[in-house]
Order: sequence, then structure tokens, then C-alpha cells
Amino acid sequence: MDSMYEILKGLPLFHGASTNHISEIVGKAKFHFLKYLSGETIVTAGEQCTHIKFIISGKARSTIENSNGRFRVSQTLNAPAVIAPEFLFGRATNYPCSVEAIDSTSILQISKNDYIGILNRDHVFLYNFLNTLSMNAQKSVDGILALSSGDLEERIAFWIIALTQSGGTDIKVTCRQRDLYSLFGVQRTSFIATLESMKQRGIIDYNHNEITVISRPELVKLIQDH
Repeated sequence: MDSMYEILKGLPLFHGASTNHISEIVGKAKFHFLKYLSGETIVTAGEQCTHIKFIISGKARSTIENSNGRFRVSQTLNAPAVIAPEFLFGRATNYPCSVEAIDSTSILQISKNDYIGILNRDHVFLYNFLNTLSMNAQKSVDGILALSSGDLEERIAFWIIALTQSGGTDIKVTCRQRDLYSLFGVQRTSFIATLESMKQRGIIDYNHNEITVISRPELVKLIQDH
């Protein structure tokens, strides 16, 4: 079994740090290790993001939905992963998603104040965090351009990518088809034809109420190719 330091080095915001480096950080900041059983709630949508939370073993199901529950996007986050890091700072510091443990899941959480201390003391961690925030911000800019001028495949791809995390698996978009093609401003026949084309290429599957993503990397590639 990997040592705790090896597990920490695998976390996205700890990339590039040596074992000795992490050992020093652990000695100066309070690391809280929590265990959740299958079905237990890790995060409730709307709760204040006061800690940065890492999944260090197991996996969890993250779900984001609109106010009336008619639209929902869910994904599985597998260790190692970080839960919605961009909501630790900024104007909106409430989690947009609910997160529930799948099987037995271990979480490392660090308070905002302790994490600020880590970022101030260490350029490796600061760079990783800024890089994560920058990628999310750039994704939003690309999406606005895609929604205004991209073809329908590109717009669908961005929409799903924007609402999920890198590394997310078993992604499902639950919504009535008529609400979706109205959202994208296209006719039903065009929308279904686009979904069918993506299905035939092994990118997604779909039915009347749900789109299942077979390959998120292929959605990313689709956007990059365009």
C-alpha cells in the first residue's frame, strides 16, 4: 500500500512536491482525515466552502442541478481528486454541488486559513492552485465563444465539460430532450441527429431523459479540434 506521502503527492494540487517537502507542510498545517461510508454525504449543495477537500481513497458521486430539479449533471470523482477547488475563494464560496460517498471513501480536508498559509509558504502549491483556477477560467471563455458561434456538437461538448471536472467519470446529464433542444435553440431533428452522430462515434449514449458520456476526453478533443 502506498504511504500517506505517496498518496498526497498524487493529489492534483500537490504535484511536483517531494516527500520531504510534504512532510514539512504536514508538520505546520492541520490535516484532517475523514472517513465516509457508502451513501454518506460529504458535501451538501449550497453549504459554505470553508475547507479544501481532497478524495484520497475510494470515490464519490458529485451532482449539480438547477433550482427546480429538472436539469441535473452527475459524475463520479475517483481518488486522487479535489472537490470544487475554485469555490474556496471569490465572491461565491458555496458549493454548487452535492457529493456523496460511493463505497468507503477517505477525505483529507484543510481549512481555508491553513491552506492560505501553505500557498504563501510554497510556490509549488501556489502554482498548482493558480493553474487549476486559470484552466477553469479559460474553459469558461472558450465556452462562451462556442455557444455563440460553434456548431451544435461543440456547444454540447463544452456545456458538459464546463459542468464536470477533469477526471470525472460515469457522467450523466438528466433532462428532458425538449428542454435541451430549446436551451440550445435548435429544432428537435437537428438535436437528435447530433446526439446520434456522437453516439455512433462512441462519445455518448442517450435516451429520452438522459445523456451518458462514454468518453469525456473525446469531448475535450472535439472542442480542441474545432
